[in-house]
Amino acid sequence: MTQRTNVTMHSPDAQTPFVPAPAGNSPVDENWRKSIPAQVFLNHFFAMDYHIQHQNDLFDVAKFPIFQQFYGRVTDESRKALEKLLLNSWSAEYALRITPVVNDEQYLQSSLHWTFPQAYYSALFSARAFLAVQGVNVSNEELIRKRIGNMVVRGYYPASIGYYALGPINSYRIQRLPMAKRFSVAAKTDLLLPSRSGSAQAELAQFLKTTRDQRVKALRNAIQNNPKTALRSPKTGEILQKFSVEQYKQLAKQIGYTTYFDMLSRLRISSTNREIERFVDSEIDVKLFHQSLVNIVAHVNAVHEAYIAKAMGMNAYRQLVAKLPSYLQESFVRERMNTVIAPMIEPQQEEPSMRMAA
Repeated sequence: MTQRTNVTMHSPDAQTPFVPAPAGNSPVDENWRKSIPAQVFLNHFFAMDYHIQHQNDLFDVAKFPIFQQFYGRVTDESRKALEKLLLNSWSAEYALRITPVVNDEQYLQSSLHWTFPQAYYSALFSARAFLAVQGVNVSNEELIRKRIGNMVVRGYYPASIGYYALGPINSYRIQRLPMAKRFSVAAKTDLLLPSRSGSAQAELAQFLKTTRDQRVKALRNAIQNNPKTALRSPKTGEILQKFSVEQYKQLAKQIGYTTYFDMLSRLRISSTNREIERFVDSEIDVKLFHQSLVNIVAHVNAVHEAYIAKAMGMNAYRQLVAKLPSYLQESFVRERMNTVIAPMIEPQQEEPSMRMAA
């Protein structure tokens, strides 16, 4: 099906790239240097959005055998928990979407304190609902991350968010980004936004790598900072300062796969954390960053909602939406249901009532 979804709200090609570094030691030059980490972060998420728009493959999910054979476990009891998870997801997405209503650059800059976590938690609750409809009720974010990672690898997601990384540090394997190897993000010095599919995939590969690096180092530190779990030298009994290749392989097995979900978890930055100030005080295109987040969250949530509606049956899903508060019911939730979810479900759905567990 070639139908275009309504979740796209901008064309990545139309955006203005970041200005190259100015010369000299002027205040502008200093501000540019301070903005580099934030610009890199924006480039990563812009690439994620760009890849989603150019793949344009949301409706492909309906053709997946894994989708067509997807039957959830929805009981009267589990339905209430499911409704609460979806309400949390949609409320966070709603809050994320209404931020730009205030057309003030300084306000938008400050809003990063809450738009970052809003984007992450909307996708998190959406993922929890996706798991819950399968009878998997988990709230631990590490367990959710691993479950979603496994489902990415098994092919539940479209190519637009179906890529992942695995393997030990310095030997990562990036899967399902076939054009990434032709482009080198490391060689970039201009910090331009990706403008082609290849450069976007290279940016995503780099994002996967740095995200996996963080997870490996955090796990290593957690193990080594605890005297009970720390690995020690067999000769001296001292806590190891360096890990061997084999030890890093063990860490990689514990971590599992690195996916879009890990990338979104990078947004879980506390408003009290100094790291957020790098973004608030930077000179990046905040509107573009915000729009990319809106598009990414809409895409991820639409995939999860399609599976949930498939499991519940479209009639039951419509009833769920009809019970929502009016501010949600008359917003993107209903539009996405009518323009995306229903067209994916109804042509090949036979008896929705048969989907319901006793």
